[in-house]
Parts: sequence; C-alpha cells; structure tokens
Amino acid sequence: MSYRVVLTTEAKLLLEAIRDRREQKLLFSRLEQLQENPEQQGKCLRGDLSEYRSIRAVGQRYRIIYRVENAEVLVVVLAIGRRQEGDRQDVYQIAQKLVSTFELDEYLEEESPDLDDRD
Repeated sequence: MSYRVVLTTEAKLLLEAIRDRREQKLLFSRLEQLQENPEQQGKCLRGDLSEYRSIRAVGQRYRIIYRVENAEVLVVVLAIGRRQEGDRQDVYQIAQKLVSTFELDEYLEEESPDLDDRD
C-alpha cells in the first residue's frame, strides 16, 4: 500500500530554507521512501512528540519528523531540519513548538501529494 506524503506549511518553509540543492534533493528522495511502510522506518519519539516518528537523512545530519495516519493512508511531515542538540534551531525543538498548533483536518482534503508539487 502506498501512502500519500504531505508536508505541513512549516515543513515546506523549513525545507525551502535549506540552501544546498543537493541536500534538498536527498531530502526529497528520503521523503519519497516514506510512501512505502512508513511505520517500519525511523524511530518512535517520546514526550510531546509521542505520536510522531523520526528518520535520519543526508548522512545523519537531518531529521524528518512525521506522523502516520493509517486510516487516511497518509504521512504528514511536521518538520525537517538539522539535529543540533542544545540549539534552539534543533529540529526537535522546532517540532515541539509546532505540535501544539498542528491540525490534521487541513491535510485530509488535499487532492495531490506535496511531493509532486516540487520544482
């Protein structure tokens, strides 16, 4: 079964902020892999992010934080960024701030996967 992968507005902005096109391409490739068996990839997170999973990308420097909605056959990417422990720009710090404002309903109505919208 192939899952539809969508990025939150914040995840899109975080991805666009990455200036290295090679790194962006590698991140897109990793996102495409989430279309197949997303629950078997990455690791489950804890605490405020317990409903999310995290996978490593681009030589272990980046993390993709996502949530699997099996009933909708959907993967929602909450955040993409570098792991910089102790830094306020750490992807986990950003994700913890975003999780309180996340609304699943706005992603259920989308007709096409965000991965097809790239340039």
